[in-house]
Amino acid sequence: MRTRAAVLCAAVALAAAPVAPVPARAAAPAAAAIEWKKCGTSDYPALQCASLTVPLDHAHPSGRQITLALSRVPHTAKTFQGPLLVNPGGPGGSGLTLAGFVASGLPRGVAAQYDVIGFDPRGVGRSTPALDCAPGHFGPVRPDSVPATPALERANVERARSFAAACGRKYADLLPYIDTVSAARDVDLVRRALGARRISYFGYSYGTYLGAVYAKLYPGRVRRLVLDSVVDPAGTWYRDNVDQDYAFDGRHRALMAWIAKHDAAYGLGRDPARVEARWYAMRAALARRPAGGRIGASELEDTFVPGGYYDGYWPYLAEAFAAYAHHGQTGPLLTAYDHLAAVDGEGDNGYSVYTSVQCRDASWPRDWNRWRADTWRVFGKAPFMAWSNAWYNAPCAFWPVRPLKPVDIANDDLPPALILQATDDAATPYPGGVRVHRLLARSSLVVEEGGGNHGITLNGNACLDGHLAAYLADGRLPHGSGTADATCPRSPEPKPLKGRTALPSSRATTLHELLGFRG
Repeated sequence: MRTRAAVLCAAVALAAAPVAPVPARAAAPAAAAIEWKKCGTSDYPALQCASLTVPLDHAHPSGRQITLALSRVPHTAKTFQGPLLVNPGGPGGSGLTLAGFVASGLPRGVAAQYDVIGFDPRGVGRSTPALDCAPGHFGPVRPDSVPATPALERANVERARSFAAACGRKYADLLPYIDTVSAARDVDLVRRALGARRISYFGYSYGTYLGAVYAKLYPGRVRRLVLDSVVDPAGTWYRDNVDQDYAFDGRHRALMAWIAKHDAAYGLGRDPARVEARWYAMRAALARRPAGGRIGASELEDTFVPGGYYDGYWPYLAEAFAAYAHHGQTGPLLTAYDHLAAVDGEGDNGYSVYTSVQCRDASWPRDWNRWRADTWRVFGKAPFMAWSNAWYNAPCAFWPVRPLKPVDIANDDLPPALILQATDDAATPYPGGVRVHRLLARSSLVVEEGGGNHGITLNGNACLDGHLAAYLADGRLPHGSGTADATCPRSPEPKPLKGRTALPSSRATTLHELLGFRG
């Protein structure tokens, strides 16, 4: 999903089915009042928790009900600006802890004016029922993602087909209702239960698409809208994932260049191409002999993908790479895999919801020959994640529920929105932010020039955070004459470790743990 701003001068037509907004006075099912209970943690002591029942099928509001898990950091100021709903994306990400993160990251005087509301969307986490189609689906060691032989391709296709079939067997009654529009209608029932005429919304990653869809359905219910690291609505979802392949390859090469720049620390060569060749040699060696019986070629890719989301991981990935390349040591690789890539029950749930939403939201090719041809074509130019990403999404080729049509999020009825985007974001590349800026009338786009991280606010960039705080405080937005209304300098690159071996602990790493990877 990444190309540079110059590519974006041409207008892009969004081929999508319109979804009619819901009039402000439209009838809707009654929502029970929310009963909050204390559930604070050492990091976020003010957190409260609750649950809300909503219809499984919004077309039949008195039918089967499901439950959403909610969290809240209540306002403390006399000036109350209403609820601020927050979502970390995915789809499939839990938003309960994000409420505490956002409330603690905003300036105290701004956060105090909002009830910051987190939620687990339908199917996720503590909401019930929670999906888990195939526990242990990502258990190591998986087949090599690059199908260099017919046997490897058959094995990977069968994994994808089996996962889709397992979802269909376990959740045939739920899958037709695990989609973005249903989740957006849930958000409006949360609004009603909170007793709010309008809500503010702050979404990261896929959460930007959920927020834009909510705004399309209920423009009169939106007070303020913040979209950080924006999904391109023109590519939902097959093309967006193909675009990601090129973007992540670029970020992986940026990591290789950073390692070459710091050759004194890692000794892997001063030429980025040589460093990259050594990385692929490591991949080939692990395909033959997995590290610790747990990290083969596919798991190595999983371990390095987080480096495309957040460059704070680069020193730890570089240390693991160097230890293996120089001494055959696997311990640092295993540690990095355990911290960044190993999938637990929460990850199984997240992936189950991810596939359920993406496969239901829009049409995917059903002919595997199309996937094969497209992925080999991409692999020729961008090998790092092409096949890994294809297999991650491949259940959609065999999904047991018919797809919906994407939502045209173009919106002239919405209050001015704030859009924040890094130019080198790999997960949600820059063109998506520019396109959504054009589709949302009166919105403002703030760009982190040269930034490559995904999720760019509330983790240390004072310029970006200043725009966010000003908008939430009193609606102030920058307005410029170019593609971007304002630009911010990129956050500093990381530096090699100096005797430290533990993964970093900071607001940035906390945010990226909340946002997760692959979504």
